[in-house]
Amino acid sequence: MLDSRYYRAVSNSVRFAYAMTRQPAKRTRLTREQSRDQTRARLLDAAQAMFMRKGFVGASVEDIAQAAGYTRGAFYSNFRSKSELLVELLQRDHEVMQADLRAIFAENMSRDDMEARVIQYYSRLPQDNKAFLLWVEAKLLAARDARFRTRFNAFMKDKRDQLVAYIEEFSARAGTPVTLAPELLVIGLMGLCDGVQFLAASDPQHVTPTVVTEVLARFFARVVFGRDA
Repeated sequence: MLDSRYYRAVSNSVRFAYAMTRQPAKRTRLTREQSRDQTRARLLDAAQAMFMRKGFVGASVEDIAQAAGYTRGAFYSNFRSKSELLVELLQRDHEVMQADLRAIFAENMSRDDMEARVIQYYSRLPQDNKAFLLWVEAKLLAARDARFRTRFNAFMKDKRDQLVAYIEEFSARAGTPVTLAPELLVIGLMGLCDGVQFLAASDPQHVTPTVVTEVLARFFARVVFGRDA
């Protein structure tokens, strides 16, 4: 017969094996660059939340750092100022929006399908673009701060140039000449979309998704797509 020492040994082995399975997995040590990227990403996310809640002026560096779980020193080791961080937030949002537009033009689709996708893209901005108020804050700051205005306007010029390129590509692929110079068309398009988003944000009861789609569809049909609305 097996004696008690055997059972104790088996029991100890089982407990040891169970304990080993309960050990937390070792964390992979981040490189200095990875750690810095993680810190910047957390500061950016915290800043976006703070700017949306308190506004650019109302949110302090301390608010942002605390929300991200860092110190004021960590903020200034990554960003020289709140305005620099704001521009990076705008750039991040712009890149996401551009990726969505590129996806539309990257596919080989019919003119009707392309028009429908463009309308769908712009119509959903008031509901999906959580960063819209950041753009409002940036425009207010640009109107009051000459230094920020210079940097912001250069960024907006690049944004308009990219939209001009998309309009020209659409015109070429659809075989429809635009009725207005693309540079002027982009200014009108951006102004319309900004206005619709602002109205949808401030008066969602009346400026509903259905209204937004109707307004944009008719504008695009007449001015961009060259169709009768």
